[in-house]
Amino acid sequence: MSQKRVNLKITGMHCAACASRVEGALREIGGVSEVNVNFAAEQAGLVYDDERLGLEEIATAVEAVGYGLVMPGAEDVEREARERELRTLRRKLWFSLAAVAVIMLSIHVVSHVVPVPAEALLVVATPVQFWAGAQFYRGAWTALRGRFADMNTLIAVGTSAAYFYSLLVTLRPDVIVSVGAEIHLYYDTSTMIIALILLGRTLEVRARGRASEAIRRLVGLQAKTALVLRGGEEVEVAIEDVAIGDIVVVRPGERVPVDGEVLEGESALDESMVTGESMPVEKGPGDLVVGGTVNLSGAFRFRASRVGAETVLAQIIRLVQEAQATKAPIQRLADRAAGIFVPIVIAIAIITFVVWLFVGPNPTYAIVAAVAVLIIACPCALGLATPTSLVVGTGRGAELGILIRSAEALEVAGAVDTVMFDKTGTLTRGTPEVTDIVAAPGQTEGSVLRLAASAERYSEHPLGQAIVRAAGDRKIDLAAPVDFKAISGLGVNARVEGATVLVGSGRLLGEQGVAVDAMQEHADSLAGEGKTAALVSVDGKTIGVIGLADVAKEEASAAVRLLKEMGLRVAMTTGDNARTAEAVAREVGIDDVRAEVLPDQKASAVKALQAEGWRVAMVGDGINDAPALAQADVGIAIGRGTDIAIETGDITLVRDDLRLVPEAVQLSRATLQNIRQNLFFAFFYNSLGIPIAAGVLYPVLHTLLNPAIAAAAMAFSSVSVVTNALRLRRYRPAG
Repeated sequence: MSQKRVNLKITGMHCAACASRVEGALREIGGVSEVNVNFAAEQAGLVYDDERLGLEEIATAVEAVGYGLVMPGAEDVEREARERELRTLRRKLWFSLAAVAVIMLSIHVVSHVVPVPAEALLVVATPVQFWAGAQFYRGAWTALRGRFADMNTLIAVGTSAAYFYSLLVTLRPDVIVSVGAEIHLYYDTSTMIIALILLGRTLEVRARGRASEAIRRLVGLQAKTALVLRGGEEVEVAIEDVAIGDIVVVRPGERVPVDGEVLEGESALDESMVTGESMPVEKGPGDLVVGGTVNLSGAFRFRASRVGAETVLAQIIRLVQEAQATKAPIQRLADRAAGIFVPIVIAIAIITFVVWLFVGPNPTYAIVAAVAVLIIACPCALGLATPTSLVVGTGRGAELGILIRSAEALEVAGAVDTVMFDKTGTLTRGTPEVTDIVAAPGQTEGSVLRLAASAERYSEHPLGQAIVRAAGDRKIDLAAPVDFKAISGLGVNARVEGATVLVGSGRLLGEQGVAVDAMQEHADSLAGEGKTAALVSVDGKTIGVIGLADVAKEEASAAVRLLKEMGLRVAMTTGDNARTAEAVAREVGIDDVRAEVLPDQKASAVKALQAEGWRVAMVGDGINDAPALAQADVGIAIGRGTDIAIETGDITLVRDDLRLVPEAVQLSRATLQNIRQNLFFAFFYNSLGIPIAAGVLYPVLHTLLNPAIAAAAMAFSSVSVVTNALRLRRYRPAG
């Protein structure tokens, strides 16, 4: 038996119930051992026996329950299909909104001046019902075939009840009159429901498209070609043609094409996309290099050891795909309720019809009673409950600098109990800065910094640039260095105003015969604090030491404190060394620290917390954070970070301000509570009216058994829902 794992794109899903149906259909296929369908990412993760089963059979099973499957390699086709779907939804939405406006004006304004023929309203409402609302009928039909009910069923039943009752009033008003009911039209109800639901669907399609974009951007980081030695000559080949054992040449500024071991040459590499480490890493013979990292300075040659799907970057891509495909789908409250509510309402309507058919004054009376039940249960307020809170809540979030991508992210963010931060670029600024200057006796901090910055003036190394920036911040005038020489991995040597100046490690000064003396104790002390110590000497005498570090952001401590006050557990994970990580953690107030963690281990750290029962929010800004962001219950990306982190995150912080993390959780909690309140309003009024519409209060039945009363109940619940949702516009985060 040959087990194969694949992640497949599923199309046509409109709710969490859709994902459950697809998952159920796939589980029934012989040869499938594991299935996870994620509605938000529109992905199905499968493990199957490829000797017994092919992708064609899997596609057939998906299509049999009314959905589509995108074959691997056809992602561009899927993307075009999504864009077409979005364009179609927008056309239907604008048409429906225009129809609602025309009908509302006709009923509530024009009719007070001149009579408006019911036939005119019928002409406007009909294309909305059967063109704009066609997808709801198709969804309801699929549900009916599968013997279940979902939101599509609710929409189709409710709008049809309003539309066809109005159609009966338009074509046969005598039938309505015969049962003593008031002549009333509900075309505005049916069109408004469809317009509002289309608005929610449009927002959903836009949000779900982000998942595939994240993968495409990750793939875009891979080098397209590589310079390989073939027959003693440098030959440019496609990345796919690089084989294990090939000698690869990398020049300054180029991206390393595959993983391997350096054979000759020295350079500094930016490995932040893999480790999250902001400091360049010096590389020489025997050191390992990772595909996708950027060569900053010198040229070197290395032997390829991992290519294709085995490279670290390829594994990051795979981890993101798997984490997205296996994330447990968040069941929408409305869909869960609809699965129970709709069958009950339909059953009550049928019972009402049968009872009044035998005991009522005439058959039409039974029809009107059943229609009244369906109309009062029409999902106008239910359709408004989630979208209005989501629109208002996310709009308020945008004003605060918080972008929430979907209702799923909103629901989960409000329920998290653990927040895990990346360090570099998230809790810290992401670039080295001068933190300490220790001057030897007879020297001043200013003189030490001036000489060091003058020597580093033309340096391309981030540490040297940080020293130059510090001098600029203090408005120190620098001298022009001569005979500048960068010594890889050690520091720089230059002549400044006739004096020989060395800036770098103790090893550099030792090799040049310079006694470090008491300055070494200060250097060791700085290193103990997780800082990089750069010793400075002039003409063979050590004059000081400069401490550099990637310092914590000013607001990091406040953000951590707010999260703890909210009762949340706070942790930190980083690819940096333990000493540096613990120093930053102490500074910002985090006790749970996981250091020297690679990208796959970051995702594993999140998984371990989830296995313990914690609901985890991951906060990050780098490519190396993408797997953990995708694995977390909710990923929070810093807006200034890489596009990959932003696209993988469920929530994006537009401003680089960590205080937005607790604010995002608070806003999500408030919005989720608002949605629950709205659902209560939606069900309370309608459910209260159902027994009345069914004729429980027989003595006053002729007064209450009226679709207008049912519509009034719906309108009242809708007003309650909208008014409640608008309260979120005044939301202010605590702290």
